[in-house]
Amino acid sequence: MKNLRERTAILTGANGGLGAYMANALAAQGMNLLLVAFPGVGLEELQAAAMERGVQARVLNADLREPAERVRVVEYARQEFGHVDVLVNNAGVEFSAAYHELTEDQILEVLKVNLEAPLMLTRLVLPGMLERRQGHIVNISSLAGKSGPGYQEPYAATKAALTAFTFSLRGTYQGTGISASVVCPGFVETGIYARLKAKTGCAAPMLLSACRPERVARAVVRAIRGDIPEIVVSRFPVRPVLVLAAVSPRLGEWITGCIGVHRFFRKAAEAEKHARG
Repeated sequence: MKNLRERTAILTGANGGLGAYMANALAAQGMNLLLVAFPGVGLEELQAAAMERGVQARVLNADLREPAERVRVVEYARQEFGHVDVLVNNAGVEFSAAYHELTEDQILEVLKVNLEAPLMLTRLVLPGMLERRQGHIVNISSLAGKSGPGYQEPYAATKAALTAFTFSLRGTYQGTGISASVVCPGFVETGIYARLKAKTGCAAPMLLSACRPERVARAVVRAIRGDIPEIVVSRFPVRPVLVLAAVSPRLGEWITGCIGVHRFFRKAAEAEKHARG
């Protein structure tokens, strides 16, 4: 989808750390936006900023854990804009803890927001896209879905699943005008990482130093315009490590441990546990 001007995009998790940057980047391309978040704190400011760029923007406070809310999101987008050209599945939640210490509700929340909602929202927008023979799905995954850091089991599992989901979509709808991309950021200087850094007082491991959120936002635009299957966004090149891990999982596991990823999230889990008392 080379030209994004006057296209319509649904962006979930719009008021999160990365969401605001994505909203700005999409608006800069001339896209009309439905900005979705729960709770909807700050959405009006994002809406105003988008409209200053001359695009239409609407906001919706919607709890994506609830099936009826997902339907409401897509129906509202169609009501306001007539159709949906792009869906950016960005909303996500995370809990840092040893897996056995997570509650069932916490595990289910991660599954519902990070995986179930993207799958169901995609299913809801596809009929209209197929009718117009045009549309693009962007799933925001994470390097956690490729490296499997400790203390992040539900999050890592859902992010890995989004990558597989994306490639399956591309295979199913090849030649129909519908496509999908997955964007996999590492640590980013906002959102979840910023919260964990503040709680632990620790920065990301040196080789996985946090990158700027603008890079992730630009990757989303590039993925749509270039129909790119997957973009990994990290401060330093990590694909060679990912290739090594694919060839030798044991080597990949050793590298992940040496880099210090497990240690960082262990400290985050300890900080979360201490905060709960």
